[in-house]
Amino acid sequence: MKTTPHYIFVLIGLLITSFLTSAHAFQKEDDRFTVVLDAGHGGKDPGRPTKYGYKEKNIALKLVLAVGAELEKHNDIKVIYTRKTDVFLELHERAAIANKADADLFISIHCNAHNSQAYGTETYVLATRANNKNIEIAKRENEVIFLEADYEQHYEGFDPNSPESLISLSLLQEEYLDQSIRLARNIEDNFKGKIKRKSRGVKQAGFWVLHNTYMPSVLIETGFITNKREGDYLNSKKGQRDITKSIVNAIEDYKTELELNIGMDVYKSDNDTTDIATSTDESQIVENVVFKVQIASSSKALEPKSYNFKGLSDISREKTGSKYKYYYGYTSNYTEIKQLQQIAKSKGYSDCFVVAYKNGNKIDVSEALKSTSN
Repeated sequence: MKTTPHYIFVLIGLLITSFLTSAHAFQKEDDRFTVVLDAGHGGKDPGRPTKYGYKEKNIALKLVLAVGAELEKHNDIKVIYTRKTDVFLELHERAAIANKADADLFISIHCNAHNSQAYGTETYVLATRANNKNIEIAKRENEVIFLEADYEQHYEGFDPNSPESLISLSLLQEEYLDQSIRLARNIEDNFKGKIKRKSRGVKQAGFWVLHNTYMPSVLIETGFITNKREGDYLNSKKGQRDITKSIVNAIEDYKTELELNIGMDVYKSDNDTTDIATSTDESQIVENVVFKVQIASSSKALEPKSYNFKGLSDISREKTGSKYKYYYGYTSNYTEIKQLQQIAKSKGYSDCFVVAYKNGNKIDVSEALKSTSN
């Protein structure tokens, strides 16, 4: 077991690596929506063994190639594969491919296995907290690290069998968790609603390959190859067509939601005070403070024009990290900004909220209003 001080140094190193890789991501040359597709396992790593003769690495590759072929029909989508043949890739290599491409999505496709006749689909995002069940699941997927020749060098301080190591993985991916969950839900909804598969839901686990990617990322377990009936389905042309269509439709829906700015990735601030009662027949001016309504956040830089925001004018855009935040309105009148918030809600931005700035710095709305309540 690594000592706690050593573990802390390793985590700091990982955070620095994360920052440097994220900084490189701003150099993206191709503005197409980029999807990295990762076929799980490969080469000397066949995946979990099954008595029925199915090989996870082969099924995963067929699904990835089929999904990619469908996505490539869209001129505005760029597809990158971590592997297109039966080769062994180290986990850190898979993540590096996605990071170098500054991808908009990372999707890893797998087949599940169990010592029972369990069946159904599961889509995973990175866990922000760990429990005994998802720790065991993560251990099984992360153990491929031990097949790598220089795993001590590439994953120094990380132990796939250590709950502490698994818990720490969440720190570098939390920024994209909401988007990852949205995509995962789209996928599972399609599995359940469109091809009538049993969905075991959206789940969270500490998968290294998800942790080390700096974009929304999911890992899809398309079914259990240890279940004879489901294994037959996953290995069939019909089953692979069904699964491919479901995943492609989920990606298309996610992309549309993102680009139409319908509220995806818009979050409510813990300090949001938009429910504070104000009188609409008198103005509430706050000196040296500017209020705006945040209506959307996206990885795409859209022109702040009314046609991109359902007819709303007076739109401003601000870049924070790799995200662009979009605001409606600009006023020191809190009563007026509340009215603008209602207009934004009537246009479909139901989760929009008021933000405040003082001397160019963002402050809590409650703090901004203190001076008017004295």
